[in-house]
Amino acid sequence: MNANTCRSCGAALGRTVFDLGLVPLANEYPASERECETEQRFPLKVRLCEQCWLLQLEEAVPPSRLFSDYAYFSSYSDTWMSHAKQFVDSSRERWQLDERSLVVEVASNDGYLLRHFVVLGIPVLGIDPAENVVPTALAAGVPTEVGFFGLDLAERLAEQGVRADLVVANNVFAHVPDTNDFAAGVARVLAPEGVLSIEFPELATMLLGTQFDQIYHEHVFYFSLLSCESILRRNGLRVIDVERLATHGGSLRVTACHNSAGHREEVPVSLKREEELQLGLAGTDAYDAFASGANRRAASVRSFLESAAANGKRVVGYGAAAKGNTLLNYCGVSTREVAYVVDRSPHKQGHFLPGTHLPVFAPEKLLSDRPDYVIVLAWNLLDEVQASLPEVREWGGSFVTTMPSLTVLA
Repeated sequence: MNANTCRSCGAALGRTVFDLGLVPLANEYPASERECETEQRFPLKVRLCEQCWLLQLEEAVPPSRLFSDYAYFSSYSDTWMSHAKQFVDSSRERWQLDERSLVVEVASNDGYLLRHFVVLGIPVLGIDPAENVVPTALAAGVPTEVGFFGLDLAERLAEQGVRADLVVANNVFAHVPDTNDFAAGVARVLAPEGVLSIEFPELATMLLGTQFDQIYHEHVFYFSLLSCESILRRNGLRVIDVERLATHGGSLRVTACHNSAGHREEVPVSLKREEELQLGLAGTDAYDAFASGANRRAASVRSFLESAAANGKRVVGYGAAAKGNTLLNYCGVSTREVAYVVDRSPHKQGHFLPGTHLPVFAPEKLLSDRPDYVIVLAWNLLDEVQASLPEVREWGGSFVTTMPSLTVLA
């Protein structure tokens, strides 16, 4: 697809909203110093379609490069596991799911969500391209198809009799470069009265909070309800509900169905449309202000880290998270400012962060090292991190968050 053409509606792309330059892939963690030396970098520029108001990357890295061997395992976050369980319980009740139903999840990862349906005796099917992650899902009793979801795979599943009463697409809709192919695939496997549930970081929150660290190569799109609804409508689906969530610093859960289905549109949909229009998401001012706000936020992070280093303070990071990698790379951080990062996932421990090449250790190293500051790079998990490490304050250390602005937490 032409880099100057909208991936949704095909219109010519206009504005460049934010340009982060040449950046390594946020979820590729070099395993050695040799791999650090040969690390690849790719353009990371966000542009706006002024026809359908979809914010998108100018150039997309092939999904096979990003997701076939994936470092992220959802089940290592207690917060995310709790979120998944709550969704399963509410979905079962709202949509009357039972042993005669079928739940299909696209980008099912390690089975973190579908395993809760399995416990309830509700049939499931996961779909995920990461061959290194799928065995964990299978071991948890979650049947999983390995592959990239789109119309071709959906056609094959439909021919096998797959008709989903619920399709779950959490934090994947923004990752698929051919967004119309993805939506068409969902429509193909969705039962006539079935529902689709999508979650993605909310564009309005990202713009107003200058969350530029939500931008990385996996996120091809940055959705509002308006731009998401445009894609679904083009592929025979209509939105029937929308809910704001706290996940990822502010997300939307959009529920949709076939145009012909009997589900009614709930009141929050029209309210959210109007709110986004009032915020200027169908105009250019909100987007034009984003870059200057993001640069102010980055400058505050650089200033804090430089000051800490000059005063002999030891800073470590918590969370080898993709958003943290965007932040650290854009701020030009090295081991002079941040000694290392800790993370619960053994799949990241013993590796290096992309770009900055900070080493990644288990959290136990932080406990023995007793740094002055722990900067929480996975800021959406701030409460979970603080609760898991009360020892930091006991030795006189402080947690630091960069959202909504850089704050040292007493």
